Amino acid sequence: MTATPTPQPTRTPAGDPGPAAGPPATGAPESGSPPVRAAYGYCEAVTVQQARNFAFGIRLLPAPKRRAMSALYALARRVDDIGDGELDTDTKTARLHGTRTLLARVRAGEVAEDDTDPVAVALADAARRYPVPLDAFDELIDGVLMDVRERTYRTWDDLSDYCRCVAGAIGRLSLGVFGTTTPGSPEAAKAAHYADTLGLALQLTNILRDLREDAQFGRSYLPQEELADFGCVGVFGSATVPPGADLAGLVQYQARRARRLFAEGYRLLPLLDRRSGACVAAMAGIYRALLDRITADPEAVLRGRVSVPTRRKALAVARGLSGVDSLAVRRRLARLPGGGPA
Repeated sequence: MTATPTPQPTRTPAGDPGPAAGPPATGAPESGSPPVRAAYGYCEAVTVQQARNFAFGIRLLPAPKRRAMSALYALARRVDDIGDGELDTDTKTARLHGTRTLLARVRAGEVAEDDTDPVAVALADAARRYPVPLDAFDELIDGVLMDVRERTYRTWDDLSDYCRCVAGAIGRLSLGVFGTTTPGSPEAAKAAHYADTLGLALQLTNILRDLREDAQFGRSYLPQEELADFGCVGVFGSATVPPGADLAGLVQYQARRARRLFAEGYRLLPLLDRRSGACVAAMAGIYRALLDRITADPEAVLRGRVSVPTRRKALAVARGLSGVDSLAVRRRLARLPGGGPA
């Protein structure tokens, strides 16, 4: 599952965002031809229906960026659905390779406005308007292929590689739409790493939320070594915790890891313009609230899907709009030796 909030979990190494798909839009019109507008409408509908938390956050973006983000999500969702579906491994692999072919068409400018695939049309338009690192989609596909072939991860390093491929890729794709306020600066060069790390924090939170749901599909994402340490190997298929399993200890341990990742990923906020920063802060705030609810009652993840009430999401949006998280990061960095990171 991708870091964009989806029902099943998901992925790339931090660092360079990869080659850009095209130059940023300068004075580009906010709406294209009727087929392009219809394609974006389809992608926005997919986003609203399938990713409520993600949709909540991108409402804060200007319409052109919001549409571009919905196009990114729609393709990521398609990739994720292939991996999560009930098809056999060979068919899933073939369809994922088919998605690579679609990406090649987008890169080559071969997707016409009247193409029958609305996701391809919207993505091609978004890639013309913004420097979206389309190679990150290839890493997303790599991550889903890992998921198709592997059902468990032995160590945290193994799991983090998978998560950076899926969730980190989404963070870096999003950064292509957001842009940074100081392109070319030493700190802006680290933006892809921060976006990648924030995606990893979101994904780890997703994994905790979906422990039982994934177990029912034969999936186990948390590191097997750590599951064994807490006596939790194979215990998530039931609504109750068996004797000897320290579920609370496991969840608290993973939550501390997620919060460290959030703290590092939040260093992205001061590098973004106000509305992009508000969008990121709102989505991250919703997931931090979800993490808080899980840690307050770890066994709740075995009884059903833990969610964040709409009112709490609205508070996260308001907090994002206020800029308080970005300001807090600026103040924290200012207290570092030398006035900030090297």
